[in-house]
Amino acid sequence: MDAEPTRATWRKATRSQGNGACVEVAALNGHRIAIRDSKEPSGPVLIMAAGQWPAFLARTRKRTEA
Repeated sequence: MDAEPTRATWRKATRSQGNGACVEVAALNGHRIAIRDSKEPSGPVLIMAAGQWPAFLARTRKRTEA
């Protein structure tokens, strides 16, 4: 696994309500975005190209609104 996420500056989603069901995101080198579950900071990390981020958000919003 890429060691960079362990050194990244993580931030919680702006819609986080403090109930523990949050995701955190971090900007990585090479125009990449990392996403993780805030309850498991040492758990798995999803890494994608920054250009994929808008499509990921759009698909995620559609699923949560359904």
